[in-house]
Order: sequence, then structure tokens, then C-alpha cells
Amino acid sequence: MMAMNAQASQAPCLLFAQHGWDDRAYQIQQLVQSIAPQQARIYAPDLGRFRTWIAIDPLIQTVETIAAQAIAQYPDRPLRLIGHSMGGLLWLEVLDRHREWWSRVHSLVLIGSPVGGSDVCRFLDPLGYLPTIAKDLGRNRRPIAEAIAAQIPTASIVSDLGDYSDGLVPVNSSEFARATLVTLQGITHARLKSDSRVAEAIAQFWQRPVVAPSPSDRVADLVAKLRSLNLTECNHRYFSKARLLKTQPEGLKIWQWLSGLRVRHVFVSSFDPLTGRDRCRYAAYTGWLDDAALAAFLQQL
Repeated sequence: MMAMNAQASQAPCLLFAQHGWDDRAYQIQQLVQSIAPQQARIYAPDLGRFRTWIAIDPLIQTVETIAAQAIAQYPDRPLRLIGHSMGGLLWLEVLDRHREWWSRVHSLVLIGSPVGGSDVCRFLDPLGYLPTIAKDLGRNRRPIAEAIAAQIPTASIVSDLGDYSDGLVPVNSSEFARATLVTLQGITHARLKSDSRVAEAIAQFWQRPVVAPSPSDRVADLVAKLRSLNLTECNHRYFSKARLLKTQPEGLKIWQWLSGLRVRHVFVSSFDPLTGRDRCRYAAYTGWLDDAALAAFLQQL
């Protein structure tokens, strides 16, 4: 898909902004109002903080209904979609249900969204038994996101506090093919929905929204294979404790660490010529039930 020209980027549009879990709409509404094109109609539904704790399907239906009504009322306006954290996941689900809208979407921007599944929610509800939204937020939506990003210009805006995480969502969980990854520094997960640097990053992406090329390096290939094992992506905090398992061409290395509870963590690093050291590029762990599959995969490398 070609980048849109400057005139198209300023055209009247329908701008949807969705807040995340345990939150209300005010701050993300203020964020988008600061950068919205003239004559944009802004929709920032407040789902209710309590409702965001229960289940995701009613939230999807609410966003879907509001969007459908607006699209029917303004059938010629392009759509700009923004979601913070869970709000980004809601829009992935809505778009997956309405592929007929895709040709109208100017851009999709996810802000700190755990596309690969929230590691915190998987830890709290590993078997999906609790009557809360944790099992929904722990689900891997990367296949949905990559199908969308292959057709719709998509940006994933994240923050790194120093361990490849914003304190709640790991950067690796927000990465997916064909999306433009924008990594900011030092912004906590909660502040991402209101920080001016995030607003600036969105505005810059709007100037030239493009479908990013597919990654084709050895790191991306290995990470894709690891992701097929249903791992839980996490921050890079424990990379320093890992022991080297394999060294592959071009400075690619695979590392492993077992926690005190015998939870297997796997890390992928590449050589960084600027620092002269190995830089962690990917971190994930597996649950006890899936440990054998990861162990066998690492043995075969």
C-alpha cells in the first residue's frame, strides 16, 4: 500500500480513540484532540472502569456498535484508529470482524498493546479459569494483527524503561510483522496515553502511513519460529543470568535461564558493534505444560 499524500492526511476523517484496561476515556481523548486534523469527528468511548475487569466480548461489541453507527452516518470519511493497551486489542478484534472497512482505514496506531498476549495476565491466570478479563488479555492476537498490518498502515508505539518493557507490557509483545515499531524511552505504561512524545509520534506516522516491509534477517526468522511455540514474551531483565546455548552465523546467539521455579526462559541476542557486546533482541518463557516443546526445539538448533 502506498503512503498517503499530505492532502489526504489532512482530509476530514472519523477518528476513533480507545482507552485500555482499568481506565477511562478522558486522557486518550485529550491526546488525540491535540493532534486531530481539522474537521475530524472524534469518538472516544468510555467503557467504564469496572466493565474492563470482567470480559472482553462486551467491550468489543460496544466499540463495534459505535463505530458501525458512525461509519454509516459518514460513509465517505476515512478512518483513523488509535488504541492504548487493551484498546488496541479491541480494535484488532473489531477490524477482524469487519474486513469490509479495511479499505477506508487511513491508519491504525496501537500504543503499548500486548498483541502477543499479556505476560502479567498469563501469570495471574495461566489456565484461563478465573472469571476475569485476564484470559482475554493473555491471548495471542499476533496472527490477526499481522493480517491487518499487511493491508492497513499500522504503527505500534512502545516505551522502553531500560529492560525492554514499559513496566507492564514487554516491547517484544507489541512487535508484529508489517507494523512500524516506534520505540520511545522512559515512559511508563500508564503515561503512554497522555505523553506528548506519543502524540508527536502519531502525528509523524500520519504524515506518511505505510505498510512496513516484512523482516528478512536471521533474528526475525528465529524469533518467528520461537513464537510458534506459544511462548510468553517478557522483559529482558534476566538476560544477564542466562547461559549460552548455541552460537549461529552472523553473531546470532541463543541463551537459556531456568528460574527458581524451573521455568525455562529463552533469549536471542545479536552482536552490537556500537557497544561491542551482545544485545538481547528477544525474551520469552514457557509454562511447565509446554516446556518439553521448547526444550526439544532448542536441542534441535
